[in-house]
Amino acid sequence: MHEKHAGIIFILTASLMWALEPIFAKLAYASADFLHTSAIRAIFACLTSLLYIAIRDIKKISLPSRYLPPLLYIAFVGTLFADLIYFLALTMVPVINAVIIGHMQPLFIVLFGFFILKESLTRYDYAGMIFMMFSGIFVSSRTLSNLLSFHFGSIGDFFVLLATIAWATTAITARKYLRSIFPATIAFYRFLFASIILSAYLFLFSRLIISNLYQVIVGIIVGVGTILYYEAIHRLKAAQVASLELSSPFFAAFLSFIILHEIITPLQIAGILLLCIGVYLLSKKED
Repeated sequence: MHEKHAGIIFILTASLMWALEPIFAKLAYASADFLHTSAIRAIFACLTSLLYIAIRDIKKISLPSRYLPPLLYIAFVGTLFADLIYFLALTMVPVINAVIIGHMQPLFIVLFGFFILKESLTRYDYAGMIFMMFSGIFVSSRTLSNLLSFHFGSIGDFFVLLATIAWATTAITARKYLRSIFPATIAFYRFLFASIILSAYLFLFSRLIISNLYQVIVGIIVGVGTILYYEAIHRLKAAQVASLELSSPFFAAFLSFIILHEIITPLQIAGILLLCIGVYLLSKKED
């Protein structure tokens, strides 16, 4: 298969995984809380990453000690903090809100890249950021009446936003310190460190059991999605990956309606379109 075609398949499948993750998480909440589900998710995401490394080259699991600090940062900030509050937010907001606000991550990556990595901004970056900010406002407002009354979302939307900002800092950390590391190895250690701490919590409270199959599925989905995403960026331009990944909100809108019977409003549809325009503009400089 042509490398570009493989890359397209990988990123579209990864986007489907990102859409399925919050849906299966909500299904898991029927017999488990967000903290327990997050712990089981981390364990199986770690095992999925380990299996992939073993298939590709088990030697890639070994890393010099100088990479430990950034890996610990990614594990603690990206998984123990961001993933946990994201899963907490899923108990409060619809799937489409979580997916759309989560996909505002490029906005914060650009901002952190400017302030931390001293990367320059173009007029497309500024325009893209404006579109993405309005996208978040539209999606979290849900209705025109809420928008006009300046009701821009709930505490759950705010939690997703915090998670998105935290994920963006881990992306910058990986870009700055872990460029030469096999992507699946980064994913493995990210989930390994987090799963050790979360498992200790579950063991302490005698809850180190799997409550339902959905928890396992969420972990596998995250592991597979992360691996496919990194495989895609090895085969496609960053702009192509960013554009194709925008299929995730559409998958989420359709699947959350079919499986969870969640309704998407016209204002949220407009928010999805603004998100597409925003990401296109942010990636424009790489065309």
